Amino acid sequence: MTFLPIVGRELRVAARRRATYWARLTTAVAAIIIGMVVYIFSQHKPPREVGQNLFQVLSILAIVYCFLAGVLSTADCLSEEKREGTLGLLFLTDLKGYDVVGGKLVATSLNAFYGLLALFPVLAIPLLMGGITSGEFWRMALVLADTFLFSLAIGMFISSISHYPRRAMTVTFLSVLFFAAVLPACIAWMPLFYKSPRTSDVAWLFVPFHTFSLAFDAEYVRAVKYFWWSAGIIHGLAWFCLALASVIVPRSWQDHPPGDKLRRWREFWHRWSFGDPADRRTFRKRLLDINAFFWLAGRARLKPAHVWTFLALMTGLWGWGCLKFGNDWFNDAVYFTTAIIINSALKFWVASVAGQRLGEDRKIGSLELLLSTPLTVPDILRGQLMALKRQFFGPVITVIVIECVFMLASFRANHGDMDHAALNTWVAGIILFAVDLITLSWVGMWVGLTAKNPNRATLFTLLRVVILPWLALVAVLVVTALASFTPLNYNPTWNFYLGLWFWLGIITDAVFGLNARWRLRGEFREVAVQRYAARSSLLRRWLGKPNQPAPNLPPVVAS
Repeated sequence: MTFLPIVGRELRVAARRRATYWARLTTAVAAIIIGMVVYIFSQHKPPREVGQNLFQVLSILAIVYCFLAGVLSTADCLSEEKREGTLGLLFLTDLKGYDVVGGKLVATSLNAFYGLLALFPVLAIPLLMGGITSGEFWRMALVLADTFLFSLAIGMFISSISHYPRRAMTVTFLSVLFFAAVLPACIAWMPLFYKSPRTSDVAWLFVPFHTFSLAFDAEYVRAVKYFWWSAGIIHGLAWFCLALASVIVPRSWQDHPPGDKLRRWREFWHRWSFGDPADRRTFRKRLLDINAFFWLAGRARLKPAHVWTFLALMTGLWGWGCLKFGNDWFNDAVYFTTAIIINSALKFWVASVAGQRLGEDRKIGSLELLLSTPLTVPDILRGQLMALKRQFFGPVITVIVIECVFMLASFRANHGDMDHAALNTWVAGIILFAVDLITLSWVGMWVGLTAKNPNRATLFTLLRVVILPWLALVAVLVVTALASFTPLNYNPTWNFYLGLWFWLGIITDAVFGLNARWRLRGEFREVAVQRYAARSSLLRRWLGKPNQPAPNLPPVVAS
């Protein structure tokens, strides 16, 4: 029997797909454009310093890309096979668990791997500029590949023990976030409660970002052994997760009746999530009197608590910063960074939740049953929006108030002489944050309703509403920077770029938000009953238009 036959098949299939080549081209072009922006804005510095800045920016973006690879690629690959009932068919053959895990790993992550591979030539440009050494480049390439495999392995392991797509994606994201942010924060807090430098040094070996920081020459020369130990431990954890997935997969595809402990745990969690029977009846009656779909989409009482928990964690992070840095923590850089992190997290959260219920109901056919009841399309849309409001309205208002406090604190720190550009940035950011959330709600519902994969729906929603304006802004930055070399010598001010960013975001929100709202109200029933559809063109998918329904072919009559 051929070793890893599924891997060989998937590689041959991927070699014939256009998306395989587009992934490499898109990633390389994006890295080149980012490199051009960094180079243009650092043109007055020595080449060595420009090379260092370029290498640092590209490395940070690459490590974030590697962390997200598992969430977007492998988090739902095995659990999807379980839901469709095809995983058990594979084990009717001579295939082993590692065959299936290896095949799914290659099939789902090949495009992401090609994207990472396309980054390495661009990452080597600072080497030619004299900004970094060859050892620094190869260590960074090792760290990126190591982190990439680690993220994919976590997603594969979570997928092997999960059944539902959203739960698998959420747990994978939280697992990656634990190693990327929570564990470093806990290690930073450790000296306050447990003063043992040795324990902290050992704990840092399990943090991929620590390995990333040690890859630079300035840190590597002081901790050579720590770098290789950390890289080896991260690599070993990746293979450990893959080995666990290979052992679990042959035993997890069957439906077994839950044991007493598992049944009691499920009952406890269901009661904790939805309340005891008396509370559920009261809550259900109150929501049903308002809107039936509101009860269906918002009956889990812990959903708002999840958002408040995130804000509580950010508050804890701020408390750690105050204790560690004192008055130095209160500055504009910390204010802006905190606002960017919270706003980005909430935008991602709204984009992932907005179309979740509609997409799942459409996929299992229950949405078609809902449309056969007296419940109208406006009722369904209004119920979904009310569920989003119940989950996010309070936290969003709190975040806006906090950012206004940050703005006033910055104004007070500058003794009332705050720069108009900084003030305009705060005001524009708060307004665009609120408008983006409203647009993400409508676009998320439409994309969730029309997308085949619910996990990809989040990515497509963010691409249209959040990422597209930034791409347009980067393009304008490159053009204006190149224009500064011409006789025109055009050098716009910060207010020009701020206004451009604000109006690009508002125009994007208006175009995609109104388009999604109009299509949801006019084409909801048509899209909700589609089952099998022909693949649309790239332009139709980008504009959010549904797939063309498959033609009704005449039956084949045997001659």
